[in-house]
Amino acid sequence: MVKRITRSQALELLQQSNLLELGESASELRWKLHPRRLVSFVVDRNINYTNICVSGCRFCAFSRPPYHPQGYVLSYDQIFAKIQELLKYGGTQILLQGGMNPDLDLVWFEELFRQIKKNYPIHIHGLSPPEIDYLAKREGLTVKKVLVRLKAAGLDSVPGGGAEILSERVRTNLSPKKVSAAGWLKVMEEAHKLGLCTSATMVFGLIETDEEIIEHLDQIRRLQDKTKGFIAFIPWSFQPKNTALAHIKPATGARYLKVLAVSRIFLDNVPNLQASWVTQGAKIGQTALFFGANDLGSTMLEENVVRAAGAQFRMDKKEIIRLIKDAGFTPVQRNQSYQTIKKF
Repeated sequence: MVKRITRSQALELLQQSNLLELGESASELRWKLHPRRLVSFVVDRNINYTNICVSGCRFCAFSRPPYHPQGYVLSYDQIFAKIQELLKYGGTQILLQGGMNPDLDLVWFEELFRQIKKNYPIHIHGLSPPEIDYLAKREGLTVKKVLVRLKAAGLDSVPGGGAEILSERVRTNLSPKKVSAAGWLKVMEEAHKLGLCTSATMVFGLIETDEEIIEHLDQIRRLQDKTKGFIAFIPWSFQPKNTALAHIKPATGARYLKVLAVSRIFLDNVPNLQASWVTQGAKIGQTALFFGANDLGSTMLEENVVRAAGAQFRMDKKEIIRLIKDAGFTPVQRNQSYQTIKKF
């Protein structure tokens, strides 16, 4: 058994390693985990049910405070129409996320999930830890109780959004009203205990240090050792346009590939690593397949949050399949559990 790297070794890789040599090392682990030349993707849709949020995160260009003229809450019928369009497109899941909206209670989500499950053959990948934590506080319930009720209503899995950097220093500075790093991990641990698989994310290029990037990875690895509930990890670079941090220079493609490769090497217990073509573009997304990634994420029939911060990259199913083939891999459409639906 190969000995896993330590935090100090991971930091050294991030700061001092040669990019191409690092990519080769990450690829070696990728091939051990996924020896077949397959690269997966999912056909889904991001449905942002509301943009009203009381968090006030400095890095967000999407949200609006309560009573803002641009604030909205989608009706059930509007959400159903989006699901119907997705199903016609061959989609298998929705990513349902919004904001910390004080007007939406737990019952609103329970009824929505029940109606979706009653009428549509769709996987609900929904409500990130900040939303779940906020609901728990709003309702005066434990996180576990909220998750139990949401699962009973139809929640299938939990996305890893809202992690940003799992450093209390960073979160206090950028999102003091949002769930803490410990709180984010607590939501995920409770979800895993209930049999809800989740993804995990990391947004880098904010105000974090290299040490805090490794701290983030270490906390994900520690929880995964305990629960085995993370099915995928998705690192992506911060998009500063239209945010209060617009002065920050976006991460380069080389920086993204280096963070991606270190993530693959360090997170030896998380099976899947997803490339972020949404923030880096198709070519870097394709290159990421040689830096440890085995998945190209979603066709994203709809995406609003990152686009609000200036990212305009788009790829349809046909383009994703072409990119994977051109890189020398076989494309496979998957579901949220990374089970193959169709091979191309």
